[in-house]
Amino acid sequence: MKLSEIVESIRFSLESLRSNKTRSSLTSLGVVIGIGFVVLMGWSLNGLEQAWDKTISTLGADMMYIDKWDWAGGTKWGLLKSRNNITLDNVNKFIESNQYAEFAFPMLRAWGKKVSYNSKSVGGISIIGTLSTYTLTSAGTIENGRFFTEFEDERTSNVIVLGYGVSNTLFPNGDALGKTVKVGKYSFFVIGVLEKRGFLFMDFIDNQAFVPLKTFINNFGSSRRSYSIAIKARSANEMDKIRDESRGYMRTIRGLNANQEDDFSINESKTFDDNIKNIRLYIWSIGIGLTLLSFIVGIIGIMNIMFVSVAERTKEIGIRKALGAKRSSILTQFLVEASLLCFIGAIVAFIGCSILIFFGKMVIVSFYPDLSFISGYLPPNLLIIASIVSIFVGILAGLIPAMRAAKLDPVESLRFE
Repeated sequence: MKLSEIVESIRFSLESLRSNKTRSSLTSLGVVIGIGFVVLMGWSLNGLEQAWDKTISTLGADMMYIDKWDWAGGTKWGLLKSRNNITLDNVNKFIESNQYAEFAFPMLRAWGKKVSYNSKSVGGISIIGTLSTYTLTSAGTIENGRFFTEFEDERTSNVIVLGYGVSNTLFPNGDALGKTVKVGKYSFFVIGVLEKRGFLFMDFIDNQAFVPLKTFINNFGSSRRSYSIAIKARSANEMDKIRDESRGYMRTIRGLNANQEDDFSINESKTFDDNIKNIRLYIWSIGIGLTLLSFIVGIIGIMNIMFVSVAERTKEIGIRKALGAKRSSILTQFLVEASLLCFIGAIVAFIGCSILIFFGKMVIVSFYPDLSFISGYLPPNLLIIASIVSIFVGILAGLIPAMRAAKLDPVESLRFE
């Protein structure tokens, strides 16, 4: 088919759509809704990825933690609980044998503590005892103040570094530094506040507070607690090697033989990948289901309208065929008309979604300022995807009516009233 014929088909199609504006608008409504779901689903997944990348960058893609507990909950609770605690002796032996990681250090946790200041309090907080080395990791980035020093750990100083969530609850004006907070019956002097690390599904990691390890042991005890070992790789590319080496060290330290399973877990940000995949799958499933439903309605509507269009223009088709128009020209004209109908619907949907997302982000950020990193604009690749999908839907919807138009007998068509 010549280019001139394609251009002519587009011109005829535009004239037909222009002469039936109301009908064309109502017909493309299903496509507008379907494309809208595609675009919004793509934007939602893009925002999910942004939030996850932001969280991973603060958790540290180069960090892993040897622990009694499995972060992902992949092992039965009863089995985890029956494991022997990781002791300080285990920790020291591991650190002494470590050769490949940049450094490693111990951590102790006390769960579900209440931190209070004057009449304000926040519960469900994890108090973590660790070394000053923690501040060398990406998770230990300070927003205000400083982290405690090795000297303060040796002196068992009652100093504390608050997580962003704890500080924001107790000190919404950002004046936490220099205040004295209470954890249970113990008083701590606030010397620092960590930057916000959790977003959306990971905001619980901001509900933590950090104290020197010896201070933690002195106040909360360690005999019934299991240590964690934080390990920092020199780069994220070395994580696989560090993981294998760390597992081997711990199995030796714990006295496990070749037939015994690990009685510890190696946790890292990668542990949450399955959770993110599940969330992404749910979004895709809901989005695709709604999209298919909208497209089915749109295809049926467009197909019916195209049948009506073929019937209304039967005599025109007969005249064109009598003047020498080929079947392929008639077929192309109606396919182009159906595709244009869908393509215009895609453009309307894209513009509408862009406006919705732009103002929607403003509303969301007004309530949740920490989500300001999410894009308020639609990526151009979504426009390309929407255009391709709309054209495909148009061809699918217009194929049968176009084939009927192409097969009309010119003599019978000229007699049509």
